[in-house]
Amino acid sequence: MSEHIVDVGKRHIKEINEEIQEAAGQGKEIRVVNTLSRHNLGVGLPDGTKIAFEGSVGYYCGGLNVGATIDIERNAGWACGEGMSKGHITVGGYCGMSCGAAMMGGTIHVKGDAGPRCGVAMKGGNIIVEGKIGYQSGFMAHSGRIIALGGAGASCADALWQGEVWVVGDVESLGVDVNVVEPTAEEVAEVDAILDPLGLKDNSRNWRKMVSGQRLWYFESRDASAWLMI
Repeated sequence: MSEHIVDVGKRHIKEINEEIQEAAGQGKEIRVVNTLSRHNLGVGLPDGTKIAFEGSVGYYCGGLNVGATIDIERNAGWACGEGMSKGHITVGGYCGMSCGAAMMGGTIHVKGDAGPRCGVAMKGGNIIVEGKIGYQSGFMAHSGRIIALGGAGASCADALWQGEVWVVGDVESLGVDVNVVEPTAEEVAEVDAILDPLGLKDNSRNWRKMVSGQRLWYFESRDASAWLMI
C-alpha cells in the first residue's frame, strides 16, 4: 500500500480534509505532517482508512469516525473522536476535555492523561486511559466503558445511565448517583480482553467499577435532593 503525505501548515482546513478524504478513497495509508495543533483534522474518515498524525492536533480530531485507524503521535485537543461509531484512535500523550463525547462505538486509547468529562454522553465503545481521567468523567454516559489505569478526578461518573467507569488508583470524589460495585470474574475478563491487545493486561489490578445508582432514572421533579447537585 502506498503512502500519501499531507502537509497541514496554514492551509485551509477544508482543503486539507479534502486531500485526506481523496487519499483515503484511493486506499492509501496517510501520514499528516506539520500539524501545528490545528483543529478539525481527519473528521468523518471512512472505514478502512489508516492515518497517522505527526505531532499534536487540536479540537475534534477523528470526530465522526466510521472505521478508520487513527494514530496521533502526541497530544489531542478537546473532543477527540466525538461521535465516532467505529474504528480505533490512539493518542500518544494527553487528550483534552470531552474525549470520546457522544461516541457510539469503536475504541479510543489514550497513553497519557485525559481531561475533564472524558466520555461525556457516550453511547457505546471503549475509552482506555493509561493515566488519570479528569473532573466529571463519564458524565451521563448512556453505554460503553471508560477504563482508567491511573486514577480519576473529582465527581467521577456523575449522573451515569448505563455506562460503566472502571478505575485503578485514587478517585478524588464520586459524582451524583454513583454506586461502586465489585465486578464479577466474567466482567473482569471482558475488560482484560479489551486491554490485552494494547499490551495493558495485568491480573493484579484492584478495580473499582462504577455504575448508576438509578435514582435519577425515576426521580420526581419535586425531589430536589436528587437532581439539584447535578
